[in-house]
Amino acid sequence: MKPTVIAIALGVTLTASAVWAQAVNDYPTNVRAEYVFTCMASNGQSRDILDRCSCAIDQIASVLPYEDYVNAETVLRMRQVTGERASMFKGMAEMTDIIARLRRAEAEAEILCF
Repeated sequence: MKPTVIAIALGVTLTASAVWAQAVNDYPTNVRAEYVFTCMASNGQSRDILDRCSCAIDQIASVLPYEDYVNAETVLRMRQVTGERASMFKGMAEMTDIIARLRRAEAEAEILCF
């Protein structure tokens, strides 16, 4: 193989790796931290739980794009609101599907991390 072909192939590989890494790490740090704090509040305040909760949000981020995570969190919060405004978040199948994707990601994270 010619050196230029190798350099081009290496460049494409590195670019693809960078794009994949960015896609996996598109969750802002504060969102990851909030998830870990909430997880630890529910499961205990130990170093082991910190590691498990960190693993869980990393796993969720690897299978659920950040935009989908935000949408699911929004639907969950709106379902807690009373009144007419919240009714669409409680009854629409699309909203249920959004939450189902988050729940599947959380279930996978629990299996792998806890």
